Amino acid sequence: MEASFVDLRKKSAEIIKALTRKERVIVLYRVKPAAVMEPIDNRMPGKDTSASHHNAFGLWAKHSAPSTVEEQIQNLKRQKQFRP
Repeated sequence: MEASFVDLRKKSAEIIKALTRKERVIVLYRVKPAAVMEPIDNRMPGKDTSASHHNAFGLWAKHSAPSTVEEQIQNLKRQKQFRP
C-alpha cells in the first residue's frame, strides 16, 4: 500500500487496517517514497528491538550525578562551565 503524508492524517484508519493485515505501507512525499511502515511482526527475525536492548538504554546508569540540582550547579560552577 502507498500513502501520502496527507493520507496519514486523513486515512489513518485505513492505514492501520492495512498494517493489521500485515501489509507494508510506503509513505510518499511529493510522489517519492520517503518512509516505510510495516507491522512489528515483520521485523528481522531473532533481532530484539525492545528499548532495553537499545545502545542508548542505561547510558547514564554508571554515572554518579549529584542528587540535587543545586549540587549539580555547584559542580558546574567549580568546573567553570556554568555562567548565569
